[in-house]
Amino acid sequence: MLQSEKKSLISFLLLYIFLSLVIAVFTTLLYYHFKKDLMLQKEREFLQNYSKTFIEKLKILHRNFSKTHIYPTNKNIRTGIYDSDKIKIFSLLKQKPDLDKVIYEKGDQIQYIKEPEAYYLGAKYVVFEIKDNRKWFKLFLKQIILFGVPFFIFVIIIGFFLMKLFLKPMRDFIILLDRFIKDTTHELNTPISAILANIETVDKKRVDIKTVRKIERIDIAARTISNIYQDLTYLTLNHKIQTFNEKINISNILKNRCEYFKIIAKSKKIDFILDIEDNIYLYIDKNKIIKLIDNLISNAIKYNKINGKIEIKLKNKFLSVKDNGIGIPKDKINQIFDRYKRFNEVSGGFGIGLNIVAMIAKEYNLIIDVQSEKDKFTKVIVKW
Repeated sequence: MLQSEKKSLISFLLLYIFLSLVIAVFTTLLYYHFKKDLMLQKEREFLQNYSKTFIEKLKILHRNFSKTHIYPTNKNIRTGIYDSDKIKIFSLLKQKPDLDKVIYEKGDQIQYIKEPEAYYLGAKYVVFEIKDNRKWFKLFLKQIILFGVPFFIFVIIIGFFLMKLFLKPMRDFIILLDRFIKDTTHELNTPISAILANIETVDKKRVDIKTVRKIERIDIAARTISNIYQDLTYLTLNHKIQTFNEKINISNILKNRCEYFKIIAKSKKIDFILDIEDNIYLYIDKNKIIKLIDNLISNAIKYNKINGKIEIKLKNKFLSVKDNGIGIPKDKINQIFDRYKRFNEVSGGFGIGLNIVAMIAKEYNLIIDVQSEKDKFTKVIVKW
């Protein structure tokens, strides 16, 4: 799976899971209230039946109030009586009642309000209170876990396959484009190699100056195309290229690559200022360090000005390439390693060079530091 597909898949799944959770929570709350209302309805029927007996006893006590007739009580059902002004007459309740309701849950108690047909003992409201044993809630949780969790997992699986289905057209297009790039780069290799090989065999001393300049321009164009070819090949075949790490003399490679790019730099009248310490070694794949160096130098040439300078420094712990070209705005520096990101349409390029540098640096735990000022300079430091 491509990186872009992974990002799209993760983003979609996160959004899908979030929305699914919102719906699941909303549905769970509705079901919770349904179960609670069902429980209250059952308790209401029970308390309603008990209230008839209790009010009858209250009626008897009201008509014949004496020491032989006491306030009716029940060890499982607490009661309280209140007058028309909602002032307590007598109460055994644990929770203060809300006399404007009929049945409700308050804390760990269930309260039921009943209004007798007459004010026995001055009571307009009779409150019945029982403890909520929470059996209904335990059953609710069990049902949610038993049915909700498998359903939620099923929803996620469906979301994953839906996303794969939606990504298929994009994936087919990317595969087609990838195949086209591979075929194109493969076809480019032979003519580019032939051009470069033939240019090297030309004896410039035997031709006139105009012809020499034409050959140099062809050489510059061929080298530029060759560099683009190498970048495209690395991006499309990176996962298939075998890595051979070994102790490499970076100093010699850097000098060689500077010589290679001098003819391209010459076309913009750019001078190289080299400060290369001898015999600097690094344990790395030779082709990858060449690719990293090539892209740093190529970018320094591409985004430099006419008659500019490129300072290349290699020391024991770092390599730096500094140009005095167009620079990079400070708020854009953290984006320069993004693939296909370009900040200057005039200078050309595909926006892949620094992305390759970042990929190689990440593979070998190299640290990249970028310093830049717009219209002044850009300096890229690779530390190890």
